[in-house]
Amino acid sequence: MSGVPRQRQRALRAPAGSSSSAGCAGSRSDRRSRANASCGLLGWPARAGNERYHARPGGAPMRSESLSAALVVALTVLTALAGEPADKRPFTIEDLYRVSYPSQIDLSPDGRSLVYRLVWRDLRAGKSHADIYRIPLAGGEPRRLTTTDEVSESFPVWSPDGKTIAFVADRGGGEQIWLLPADGGEARVLTDLSTGVADLRWSPDGRSLVFTSTVDPRCGADDACHRRKDALREAIPLEVHIADDLLFRHWDHWSDGRVTHLLAVDVASGKVRDLTPGKKEAPTFFGGPAFDLSPDGTMLAFTRNGDPYEELAWSTNTDIWEAPLTVPEEASAEPRNLTAANPAFDGHPHYSPDGRLLAYTRHRLAGYESDLPRLTLLDRSSGALSALAEGFDFQIRDLAWKPDGSGLVFTAAVGGRTPLYAVDLDRGRPRMVADFAYIDEFRLTPDGRQAVVVRRAVAAPPEIWVIDLEGGSPPRRLSHHNQQLEQEVDIRPAERIWVEGAGGRKIEVFVIKPHDFDPARSYPLIFNVHGGPQYQWSDSFRGDWQVYPGAGYVVAFPNPTGSLGYGQEFTAAISGNWGGRVYEDLMAVVDHLAAEPWIDGERIGAMGWSFGGYMMNWMLGHTDRFRAVASMMGIYDLASFYGGTEELWFPEWDLGGPAWSSADYQRWNPAAFAEQIGRFATPTLIITGEKDFRVPYTQSLQLFTTLRRQGVPARLVVFPNAGHWPGWYEMALYYTAHLEWFEKYLGGGGPAWSTREFAEGRAFAEEEQAQQP
Repeated sequence: MSGVPRQRQRALRAPAGSSSSAGCAGSRSDRRSRANASCGLLGWPARAGNERYHARPGGAPMRSESLSAALVVALTVLTALAGEPADKRPFTIEDLYRVSYPSQIDLSPDGRSLVYRLVWRDLRAGKSHADIYRIPLAGGEPRRLTTTDEVSESFPVWSPDGKTIAFVADRGGGEQIWLLPADGGEARVLTDLSTGVADLRWSPDGRSLVFTSTVDPRCGADDACHRRKDALREAIPLEVHIADDLLFRHWDHWSDGRVTHLLAVDVASGKVRDLTPGKKEAPTFFGGPAFDLSPDGTMLAFTRNGDPYEELAWSTNTDIWEAPLTVPEEASAEPRNLTAANPAFDGHPHYSPDGRLLAYTRHRLAGYESDLPRLTLLDRSSGALSALAEGFDFQIRDLAWKPDGSGLVFTAAVGGRTPLYAVDLDRGRPRMVADFAYIDEFRLTPDGRQAVVVRRAVAAPPEIWVIDLEGGSPPRRLSHHNQQLEQEVDIRPAERIWVEGAGGRKIEVFVIKPHDFDPARSYPLIFNVHGGPQYQWSDSFRGDWQVYPGAGYVVAFPNPTGSLGYGQEFTAAISGNWGGRVYEDLMAVVDHLAAEPWIDGERIGAMGWSFGGYMMNWMLGHTDRFRAVASMMGIYDLASFYGGTEELWFPEWDLGGPAWSSADYQRWNPAAFAEQIGRFATPTLIITGEKDFRVPYTQSLQLFTTLRRQGVPARLVVFPNAGHWPGWYEMALYYTAHLEWFEKYLGGGGPAWSTREFAEGRAFAEEEQAQQP
């Protein structure tokens, strides 16, 4: 959820397809955080002939057919590699900044090479950097294509003829498109826009590149107009925001009338055109991948909200529109709304290889962003709709057509994992082709026989892998950027347990034991509640799953009521019941773990981010079970939250309407219990960002004021430049503050430096002075 251009982001809520990791700045499509919850047997409605999918206690999500033997062998090898710590040392905050993050993969047209972006960070230098790499699909050493140490590159894409790699970089003059000969040579700049560039896509004929840019609708593609307006603003000593409609700010920025549009640049002339003019975001920031080009290069499919402009703050009615990609200079063409009949969300458009069909996902419930995405096919000639994978009860994420057009491949959130599924048009029932922990993104090879994926797991930092979709050979690791770290540091695996929650329903929990775990000892427990609330903890590498076990804590990550991955009924059960079943689930998990002989039941702490922060604030008024809690970017007073957040569709669905018309805002309000003096007593760490427009930082100020006025120990940490989560460098202080707080109240390990030392720049000062001659 961080901010490369303004694609859908969140952590109180997170869209299907979102991913987050420790210090995960750089993730583009994240929305609010969500989690999974469980039941004994979930899946398809009981229909004759349908395969049944389910998350099962004690195991990975299964399907009716077994996985290939090759995949089972590969997963066994991975588990062994992640096993005993041997001579490895415990994971620390600094180790998190040694992790490299490959992403934005793109295959060459011949399927023989892969380009990707690699992000690495240096905590001591305060530096984050990204380069473009190329690696043969057959294996070998990756080659660094960009070597500008002070500039980061992103969005690498191959041209259709395989001769050029386009990418985005700011080498002076803002984010621009650069063109690099695939066989070597110097990159040349293609654009000179003041509005920035992201999300590159070549046209099928290679003559133009389509991309997103944040523009003033009155200027469109006229960059001289944008520069004049910018110059006028900079010429006066005044900064002001003026709004006449809602959604005037989003995530961490004020819109000031600027919106995301799709632009196209002609490669030969450099001329730029606005493909989606108008006042609205097009593509929208809601729902992930949001545009596609027809195979013949004549049409563009994109998303735009179909409701009136003044209703956008409470509308999820994203529609799929289609417009000509090439229009004569003197002509104009209005886009056509392909999904106007559906008042709910429609998104993720993908043209079939022959251009006859458009695949996309659709919701049935207007206003409900966490409704189940249903895979749908639109016949472009007749307009007829048909459902694919009916009865599939999990959140579909990324999807792609098979190269021969016979079906689609997609990932889905299933039981704390993101398996890869395939579905044929003539069969209509998905089959799991790879259950491979957490797949961030994937690309299919031109023959459709392999998938190249960015894969991570709890004990495995992200790397690029190749999966044989026909099951003939085990997954093959292509990149080894984090191999040295894996060899030196004890990256802890997770155990998955099931606990009976509210109403007897099973709740899945990831439990991570500390470095050098000894079952004869007892350890402090940190209980971590995810945000969303429609999100899931997943079998995925994250900093908070390693930093705390490295300091000697057992950490538990439950997927309670409201989580993704255990069927839509389970996900929907959180709406209108924020402090009810989910609270019962969470306390049942605490009771279960506290009974373990290796848990010290007197030293239990809890933490949560976004909706997880809300649950911390709710727990303050409902239990004294925890020795200490940490509330990050959490909601404290629901009525004032409604008046300060930007995406009103979320509270209006989950809490039954606007704040003035629903009793849920008082019923589930943590602040309502503050008047019972003495009820709040648990020492609380509070962390927030001043630019958090999802859960305004004043929520944290209100909580801190209440606690300190009532004499409850509390610490407030405010990041002036952070939004709904801290930036990559701020995360080091975030972890430091937590370790210091839990060391004080739980007695576990602490950080290498204090919160104030880090904030004052003294974390490395003494060490660096000692190294000076």
